[in-house]
Order: sequence, then C-alpha cells, then structure tokens
Amino acid sequence: MKKKLSRRFLALFLTLVLLVPNLAFAIENDGAASEQAEAPVFKDVSVHDPSVIKTGDTYYVFGSHLAAAKTKDFMQWDEVANLVNPDNPLFENVVEELKETFDWAESDTLWAADVIELNGKFYMYYNACKGDSPRSAMGIAVADNIEGPYKDQGIFLKSGMWDEVSPDGTIYDARIHPNAVDPDVFFDKNGKLWMMYGSYSGGIFIMEMDPETGEPLPNQGYGKKLLGGNHSRIEGAYVQYSKETDYYYMYLSFGGLDSTGGYNMRVVRSENPDGPYYDAEGNDMINVKANPDLPIFDDASIEPYGVKLMGSHLFKREVGEAGTGIGTGYVSPGHNSVYYDEATDEQYLIFHTRFPEKGEMHQVRVHKMYMNEDGWPVVSPYRYAGESLERVEASDISGDYKFINHGKDISAEIKQSVLVTLNDDGTISGDVTGEWSLSGENEATLQVDGKTYKGVFVRQWDPTSEKYVLTFTALSNEGIAIWGSKTASQSDAEIVAAVKNDLSLGDTTNVISHLTLPTTGLRGTQITWQSSHPEIVSEDGKVTRPVGKESVTVTLTATITKGEMTDTKQFTVVVLPQKEGKLVAHYAFEDNLKDSTGNVTDGAVTGNRIDNTGGTSAFAEGKVGQAAVFDGASGIRLPDGLISSNKYTVSLWLNPQELNKYTTSFFGGSSNTKWISFLPMGHDGVANDTMLWSGEAWYDAGTGMKIPANEWSHIAFSVDNGSIKIYVNGEEKFAGENFPDVFTTENGVFALGVNYWDTPYKGLMDELLVYDAKVLTAEEIKAYYETGEIPAEAPGEETPGTDPPGEETPGTDPPGEETPGTDPPGEETPGTETPGKETPGTDPPGEETPGTDPPGTEAPEDVTVEPVHNEKETTGEKLPDTATSTYNTLLIGAIVLITGAIAFLIVRRKTNAE
Repeated sequence: MKKKLSRRFLALFLTLVLLVPNLAFAIENDGAASEQAEAPVFKDVSVHDPSVIKTGDTYYVFGSHLAAAKTKDFMQWDEVANLVNPDNPLFENVVEELKETFDWAESDTLWAADVIELNGKFYMYYNACKGDSPRSAMGIAVADNIEGPYKDQGIFLKSGMWDEVSPDGTIYDARIHPNAVDPDVFFDKNGKLWMMYGSYSGGIFIMEMDPETGEPLPNQGYGKKLLGGNHSRIEGAYVQYSKETDYYYMYLSFGGLDSTGGYNMRVVRSENPDGPYYDAEGNDMINVKANPDLPIFDDASIEPYGVKLMGSHLFKREVGEAGTGIGTGYVSPGHNSVYYDEATDEQYLIFHTRFPEKGEMHQVRVHKMYMNEDGWPVVSPYRYAGESLERVEASDISGDYKFINHGKDISAEIKQSVLVTLNDDGTISGDVTGEWSLSGENEATLQVDGKTYKGVFVRQWDPTSEKYVLTFTALSNEGIAIWGSKTASQSDAEIVAAVKNDLSLGDTTNVISHLTLPTTGLRGTQITWQSSHPEIVSEDGKVTRPVGKESVTVTLTATITKGEMTDTKQFTVVVLPQKEGKLVAHYAFEDNLKDSTGNVTDGAVTGNRIDNTGGTSAFAEGKVGQAAVFDGASGIRLPDGLISSNKYTVSLWLNPQELNKYTTSFFGGSSNTKWISFLPMGHDGVANDTMLWSGEAWYDAGTGMKIPANEWSHIAFSVDNGSIKIYVNGEEKFAGENFPDVFTTENGVFALGVNYWDTPYKGLMDELLVYDAKVLTAEEIKAYYETGEIPAEAPGEETPGTDPPGEETPGTDPPGEETPGTDPPGEETPGTETPGKETPGTDPPGEETPGTDPPGTEAPEDVTVEPVHNEKETTGEKLPDTATSTYNTLLIGAIVLITGAIAFLIVRRKTNAE
C-alpha cells in the first residue's frame, strides 16, 4: 500500500513538472493572446476623393476620374470603373455624353463625383474643372443600377465665367464666388435635401435641392456661403448627421492634395445643415478665409481653425523592431466621406491617401471613428480591420507607446512617432510628459504638456508588427489629435539582440555609391561603425571608389549599445573601381529605338506604366530628322543600368502636346521609392514649373519657368556628387546642392514618358543623350543647343584590366556578413522591394503580408551581450540564449523539479524506514 502511495505521489509530481512550465507560459501570454489572433486580409483599390453610398449589403465609393469601387466589409475592395474614356462601364460613352461639360471646363477628365439614391434611381453628381482656374461645370446623370450605365441629364451649375455674369447676377469673382466642384448631396434629419460644394476660390457653399429632380431649387444663385474664400485651400466638404449628438458634422480637407501639399482632414459642427458651423474652440467658420493681402494660397491664415483629425504621419519602425519597412503611415490623407450606421451609431471615415516614400501613388483607406466625451469624432490610428470598442482594464494600458501629435499646421512634414510610457501610477513619461486616466469601459483622458485630450482606448491591428495592439486616440479643446500605439516592452539585452539580428546593409557585393549606415536602433540603441579601410569606406558610409583595376574589400564593424549591453556585427563590403566617364547612350529615334553608340541595347515599347506591356511606337518629323511619338498611353523602356554613379548628364529635346502635373519625360530609379523624374509640368509646390524631382529624399528642383506645349525645348540636367544643374535651351535655370544619390546599383531602371504611377507623356521627344560618370559643362551644353554637335566623350569604358563587376580580387574574404550564424550575404534592406507599381489587391505600403513571421522577433543563436567598456572589444558574461520570459518559465520549472525531488526522497526514506 505504501509503495502504491509512493508511486502515485511520483506520478502526480511528474505531471506537475510537465504542467507548471506550460501553465506559467500560458499565464504570461494570456494578455497577449488577442495579439496573436488571425490576421485580417485586405484588398486595396485606388479611388481619389472617395464618396461612399450603401445599397443592399454593398458599399460603393465614387471619385475623381470616373473611378468607382465596392466592398462588403470596408477591407476587401473590388474596382468597378476607372479613367475617363469611352470604355468606362459607368456610361455608354462618357466622352460623347459629357462633351458639353468637357468643352466648358476645357478638360478631358472629371473631378470628385457623388452618388445618391432618389426616387428609386441613382443620381450621379459629376463635375469637371480646368484645374488652373475655377472654370467648372456640374451636372447630373441618372441610372437604374448603381453600376450604370448613367444617362446625362445636363449641366445645372457653372463657375469661372471671367468678366461675365455669374448665377447670382454679379460678375464672377474667384475670390468671392465658388468653384462648382466637389458636391456632397445629403438629406437632413427632417428629410430636406441639400448639396454642399466648393473648392478653394470663394469657399464652401450650400444649396437646397429639389428631391424630385435632384436639381437646386430656383432663385438661389450659388446658394449660401459657409466658410473659406480668397483662394484659401479648403475643399472636399462632406456632411454627416449624428443621432448620438444631434449635430451635423462637416468634414473638410485643408492644404494641397499632392504628396508635398500638406493635405489634412478636419471637422466642424453645427446644429443646422446650413450652419453656422463652429470648431472646438468656438470659432465661427464663416470668418475663416485667406488674407487677400498675402500671396495666393495663404495657409497661415486658415491653419489655426477647424478640428484637425489626421495629417501626414508615420508610426516609425526602427532597426530591431518586429516587421519590415519603415513603418505604417500616410502622406496627405484627405477628401473623405463618412458612413454612419444609424442602427449601431458606428462611424467609418473613408478617404484616399498617399504613403511615405511612395510618391503620388494613392489608395483608399477606412478608419473607424468614435465620439469622445465632448461630442467630437476621434479617428482610430490604424486602418479598420473589423475591430470595435471593448472593455479595457487599466492594467492592460500601462506600457510603452509610439506617440503622434498631429498638430494644427498645414505642411509637407510627416509627423513621426516618438516614444512615451504610460506608467502604472497614471503618469506619462518619455518624449512628452503628463498624466493619463481610464473611465468607463474604454474612455481615455490624457493630460499632455498642459493640454487635455479626450478619446478612447481601442485594440487594433498593427500592420507593421502584425499583431493586435492597444491604441488610443484623443482630441484636445484646441482641435488637436494625438494617437498612441502600444509596443512590446523589452530588456536591454533583448533589444541589443534584436537590433543585431535585424541590422543589414543590403547587397554589399558590388558597391558603387555611398552606404547608409544606421546610427540608432530600437529604443534609442546606439550603433557606431569602424572600417578596415576608411579611405575607401568611411565610418559614416562615404564611399571613395578605388582607381585601378581591382576592387577593394572592406570590413565594416557595427557596435550596438543599449544601456550596459553591447554587441558587434561585421559586414564585408566589396567596392568596385571607378570607371571612366563617357556617353553611354544616344537615341536619335530615326524610325527606330536603337542606341547609336553601340554601348547598350535598344529601347522597348511599354504600356502606360514602366513595368507593363502593350503600347505602340511611332515616329514623326523631329528636331533632328525623326522623333519618337508618345500617344499618352505608351512609353519607352530604356536598358537597365544606364547610369550607375553619382555623376551624370541627361540631354533631350521635348515637344509636349499636353502638360500634366507629375507626367514624366525622363525617369530613372534604383527602386520605386528611389528615383529621379524630369517633369515638363511640375507639382503645385513649384507653382507647376518645369522641374527635376527626386523621390525618397524628396528634392524639388524647380526651374522657375514653364516649357511651352507644342514647341521644341531643349532640356539638360547634370548631377555631380550632389551638385545639380538644370538647363533649358542652353541657359542655366536651376543650381542646387545635396541632390540625392539615386543610382546606387548597376541595375537601375529607366524610361521615357512613363513611370510607376502617373499619366503618361503625350507629345514628341528627340535626341536623347545619356552620360555616365561624366558631367557636361555649361559651355558644352550651350554649344550643343546652338550647333547640335554632340559633346566629345571621354575615351574608353572601364579602365583596362579591371575585374568584371562583382568578381572579387583573389584572396579576399567572400562578400557578406562575417558573424557566424547571421543571415547570408545579399539580404535586402528591410522595406526595400523590386520596383513596380502595386497592383490593386496587393499589400499596401508599409504593411506586411498577413500571417508571415516578422523578422527580428527572436534572438539569434549564440548572441553574446557584453557590458560597455572603453576598449573596442570586451568579453562579457554570456546571457541565456532565450527571451527573458522563456528563461523565467524554465526557472519556475527547475524550482518545482528540485522541490519535488526532495519531497519524493523524504517520502521514500520514510517508507523504507517503516
């Protein structure tokens, strides 16, 4: 009997030994269980200025350029239509049906549309605008089915009739009268139909509409003015009534819509649909307008007003943090609509946005909104992924957060997150200080730097870490929004290990340009560098290519330090010798796409993007002999690697038939985020002047002039290790410094007339000259413009006897990272990708494919973390090769094992004694 008891005790003990570590692990991870829930799936579309309508169980958005899309869950979208052309399915032939509108507006496209259901039919309020003036027309088209085809009912409102009588009986004045675009048609709570509209110019106006015809009631002129004027940059008004608060909320976009325009979303409210509207500080918006005594588009006069909900921002990902890329954020988000579910009081903000380091590429995004204690909507920090408000415990809130303050400014600045801590005692420390509190189930109050913010705590999907995390969103009485996103707490040892695991320099086997050497990592980790050959690669990443026939192999050592912990990681860098400068390509377009130098291959016809097929080629009389004809739907893909240095000159003749913002003539890049683009018509930031534009580092080289349409102009630009000059017709028009080093590889992509995103070039081009590692002088460029004689090229290509690119000097270490156990050489820098426009339905910029394991989340094997000493290298005490949490779990198990063993021996001895 005693033996059976002993055996039972042993069996029970062994069971506990097996269960306790697992129970401890389960308890520790209970709070994170929801973080590991199934990842949401997104499918994205591009619709600029999306206006939402629901019919049946499907939500539709209609926007500019006759684009439309649909979804059932605000997460997975399908395109319905896009672009103004005879094939657009929303009309039988929109080009013919809306000819009167296009003729009046002197345009071939449409601006932001709005669709509403009236009398069992769907009414589309379309509009077109000239663009550089408020010459616009607005009309109605009607369909039985929301997806069309729509039948035009005619124009009902016009603007921009210079020196002529306007609809209100006075001579049209763009500072006072509206621009007839951006309609929002809605019913108020009493069933009365209204239309709010306007953009820039004289401001935002509202008109009462006839619910039978959908047209304005008679004798209103332009209607009632609500705000704006004097060309203030305010547009995209959208009104939503809330049963919860009994207010009408007018959402607006301030600033310019492009990536440098500072577009941002604001809201004001009123007890009546036709105003007056007030912001959170009680300012009557009728008084908000630009100062007529200041230059046009005076943002300073309007930026203090309205409640700013969201502007350009980035939840920044640091080296060592989970995920890849630079983080999650938006550039110039705006022109929104709102869907309000009356049954549940849930609200959804639907808008378009651009993205950090993605140029003018834009997509639709949807964020959930909640009313705060003061009756103002606060916007969730991350895109909607099916979440809703739930009970939050105070114990779940304490921890570290990425913090963003959206401010009130209108600027191109991307507000990057900083780190703050919400402490257990209700204080806030870090980059901002203050206090926090939780009331009710999820209501948040934060005192930050002397201001009070009210909002909610809500759990959301973080697309960078690919986890559900706790966030907060709140507004101040000054109309400023703050956001927070909780991030994992880690020890210094874990942080150093994560930074080491994630630190990468990309492919360092064929280096031809400066390297970016990170100096900081996760949670303020410091990274310092040492070079075995500082004369070739300096400790700040400056590369001086060797002269001669051999490459040089350099070892770079990174020292990673956080608190008292340190570690090192090494990289092998092969620097190729400097090549001789020369004319690498000359395309004369004499009825073909051949390079006359024989150095590179022929050009190839593309479709309307650099990375697709199709398109047509043609030739016509040019500046010299024949010229290439670009039809506005095709481009020419040039050979890869035309330029592979930070010294080059490009020269060509341009004769544009049309001038469109962002349309490129010459495009080149080492990725779809790192590029140069010569624009015959630049963006609003340079007053639409001809310019050379560069992405990623965002450099605007405006010439201060505009090349004309339907005339030949010679353009040339040169880059000499950061010094840039642009010439038009032989005359220098721009000179600047610190132009980014774009062509850092030998496989850059190049094209004429197309890029990854924008409207293709329409017109003629002739005599393309490309020089690599050679900069033409101002005298050479002027002489070429005047005589047509191609400047002499330097003799030779590579210095005779040099190794082929990528071939190593015998005896050198193989390229790559030397630390045993690290990733193999050639690993890409986190966040980089193959050039190419994202196909709708692919993962949005900065967001990872759901379900993949984010790199950097596990400590690498055999990591030695050392205390800091003055010596370059020290030998520290080796820490466990596991995360702290796992270590603690095993420790618990070991204690249980020892205790159980002792107890078992005591029982055994007692049994034997008896």
